[in-house]
Amino acid sequence: MRRFAVGLCGNPADGDDLCQMSLERALANRSKWQEGTRLDSWMYRIMRNLWIDEGRATTRRRETFVDPDAGLSVGSDGAQESAVELSMVDRAMQQLPEEQREAVLLVMVEGYAYKEAAEIVGCPVGTLNSRLVRGRDALLGLLGDTQ
Repeated sequence: MRRFAVGLCGNPADGDDLCQMSLERALANRSKWQEGTRLDSWMYRIMRNLWIDEGRATTRRRETFVDPDAGLSVGSDGAQESAVELSMVDRAMQQLPEEQREAVLLVMVEGYAYKEAAEIVGCPVGTLNSRLVRGRDALLGLLGDTQ
């Protein structure tokens, strides 16, 4: 859940807040969960709805005091390159439209099947597949020059 929240919000602090709000809402509405249904899908749906309600998709933009590419020259060995590459992937993910980012996060990061991810997002499987393909292509385009 935390990975999905951080992926939606773009940073660990806001992701942790979203995760906590989701758990609070789930506990407050636990009588609405139907036994026999998937608890994880129910939780992801709560989290997604909270994120949309908070307007994070339209208001969340990163601001830095240095050029984003400045980090490429820091460090010389080991995990520095991996950290930079992960940072570049994170920045590229934040540039995707929210629908594509959700599809990529649910299927490629969280490992959900297309049908399950479509249920969480609340769209047909074909629509989710289309969003995923467009999101994946956009990521490859954004990261193509850096890889």
